[in-house]
Amino acid sequence: MSARKIESSGSLHEVTLEARQTRLVLSPNSVIIHKNGIEFRSATPFSEWAEMTMTLQSPGDGGRVHCTGVVIACTGNKHAGYHVSMVFTGLSKQAQARLSTMAYTLLG
Repeated sequence: MSARKIESSGSLHEVTLEARQTRLVLSPNSVIIHKNGIEFRSATPFSEWAEMTMTLQSPGDGGRVHCTGVVIACTGNKHAGYHVSMVFTGLSKQAQARLSTMAYTLLG
């Protein structure tokens, strides 16, 4: 699985994650995008197998990608924070292409 760290100067403006009781707005430099998922740090723990919706916003054109996913791992503690790994589910070809464009903008 390949990964790309999103730089704050380029490809994403913000990432918003929502679960039933939680809403997080993450800075681009705290997110790592994988081909089929995402990793991020959180002060709040998430249950494994929790479903989440996510919106990734590009700073250039303001375009957004809406995704759904499932938390597959959440490690850490309340003092140091939690490392959350999530897998995308039901990602359309269009959303996957848009996400790839956002992730690779800095390589151009």
